[in-house]
Amino acid sequence: MSPAQAQLPDEIRTPTPPPTLPDSATRFGTLPGARSVSLSPDGSMIAFLSPSTGLGNDLYVVSTAEGAGRPQRLLRASGDPEVLNYCRWKSTTRLVCQMVGRRGYGRDVYGFVRFIGVDAAGGNVTVIGADEHNELYSGSLIDWLADDPDHVLMASPVGDVERRNIHTNRVHSTAIRRRASLTGRYGFITDGMGNIRIMANQPAVADANYVPQVRYFYRADERDEWHPMSINTTEVNEGFRPVYVDAENNRAVGFLKVNGFDSVATMALDGTNRITSLFQRDNVEIDDIVVIGGTRRIVGVSYATDRRRVEYFDAALARMSQSLSRALGGRGITIIDQNRDGTVFLIFASSDSDPGRYYVYTPAARQLRPLLAFFPLLEGQTLSPVQSVSYPAADGTMVPGYLTLPPGLSDARGLPAIVMPHGGPSARDEGDFDWLAQYFASQGFAVLQPNYRGSSGYGDAWYVNNGFRSWRIAIGDISDGGRWLVSQGADPAKLSIVGWSYGGYSALQAGVTYPDLFKSIVAIAPVTDLDRLKREESRYYTGQLVSDFVGSGPHVREGSPALNASAITVPVLMFHGTLDTNVDIDQGRVMQRALVAAGRRSELIEYPGLDHQLPTSEARIDMLRRISGFLPR
Repeated sequence: MSPAQAQLPDEIRTPTPPPTLPDSATRFGTLPGARSVSLSPDGSMIAFLSPSTGLGNDLYVVSTAEGAGRPQRLLRASGDPEVLNYCRWKSTTRLVCQMVGRRGYGRDVYGFVRFIGVDAAGGNVTVIGADEHNELYSGSLIDWLADDPDHVLMASPVGDVERRNIHTNRVHSTAIRRRASLTGRYGFITDGMGNIRIMANQPAVADANYVPQVRYFYRADERDEWHPMSINTTEVNEGFRPVYVDAENNRAVGFLKVNGFDSVATMALDGTNRITSLFQRDNVEIDDIVVIGGTRRIVGVSYATDRRRVEYFDAALARMSQSLSRALGGRGITIIDQNRDGTVFLIFASSDSDPGRYYVYTPAARQLRPLLAFFPLLEGQTLSPVQSVSYPAADGTMVPGYLTLPPGLSDARGLPAIVMPHGGPSARDEGDFDWLAQYFASQGFAVLQPNYRGSSGYGDAWYVNNGFRSWRIAIGDISDGGRWLVSQGADPAKLSIVGWSYGGYSALQAGVTYPDLFKSIVAIAPVTDLDRLKREESRYYTGQLVSDFVGSGPHVREGSPALNASAITVPVLMFHGTLDTNVDIDQGRVMQRALVAAGRRSELIEYPGLDHQLPTSEARIDMLRRISGFLPR
């Protein structure tokens, strides 16, 4: 069975059995079968994206009715260079998609963005947006205009906001002209009905670098002037940061830091700028506001403790979520979408040991119908539960994390083990399904994912000064996780560290700092030279922001694995995409040269044309096979 065939759900897949079962690397490395799933306004159809070959992907639609036939493909993106990023229903007869990609310009790599419209029956493909202004960026879609089936509201690259026809791309009207007095980049927030209520502006200084703050302005209506609202300092996230407008109550809804933790608050848009707390929890970062439907109705908030949680403000949705969770064996429920009148819902259900499946749910009929599996090749695969654990750092601080053991085992005694720090560093792991951790567990490894100091989600005190400026603390916590695994019985001669992005950086830096602890290192798309990172980013508008984030001082050289490669004594395996716009491929290459010069055993696998996520099944399958052959076990 080819990966492309495997993307179709059981209910609508051609029932041709594969001649041989796929190996573990294929089952886990094949990209998810369906993403960007959305429900049509009448609830009769869903649309979804599915990978084809290489970087390419396809847009499909299929009926939600019982006994529906095979999905119909509407669009194919080749992946060279364009990829469909997401698609949503604009009406029952038409969808709008965002298309993205990357292009190399000399030594630089830039992303591009386009919007296109396509009929639900196929055909009539139209580019939407102001292409004449910028070959890389045709604008941003800021309001889907739920009550207008033919238009969307878009901000152009030069700062104008226009109502554009999704069939012809004609400008119906212009809502805002750019304010020449403001420099930098803009963003807009509407009330979901086409009324622009909030403008965001991140200023730029004389050398075109963005400053680390965003200024927000509001207005009552299109005839009103813009009034100052709040300033958010991006590096430390201080100050109210609006995300949505609640038109019914004439207020903005967004995030506000309280006692070092993000909470959800509202700000009145009546001239008082009065702030009121909407939702907060002690010692927990609230990191998402949950909205559903075409008007993006605010229905709750989301946050992570040991698992991802959703708190619904809507009592009916809360009851529905709890009922569906019980019916599906305690799986976590995410309400993805609803039809226009709220009688049909698109649901996603998953758990730590279940990658998940999409369902359509009709409450009046009490009917729950399975649609698409997230990882079709893992259907029927025995996966492992994820345990929440904590372990002591060298200074006695208890570090939270997650432990995944091979299926059927209850402890790590005698096992080869992996410490797998997350990327970011402004991120955190959660105790839900993780394809990489589950793959390693299926191969017999105990896997620890530590939320070391420097991770987000645990408040300002835990974040310290981020994982680069406070690298000694972060790397210490990560390495103490390896020592804890050994104390739990894991084989110290078969202890490895594997990381992606900042996780790859920390894997290499742990090898520099504690050369006798880990017996092999795998680094995927790693940062390796902090000063080089600052120089690379100086070519872009975000250069000063990155420079401030990394900081200056002795920690820059001391915390750069490429400048201390001779301290590493164990084998190293690295992977990197050549069109990585997050971490330049030169970061991997300079590390490889340094290790070879130091006489160390090292290999760098480059994937031509791929970005930071290595987003092809072929690359991920190849990577997993190579790692499995490399790690001691």
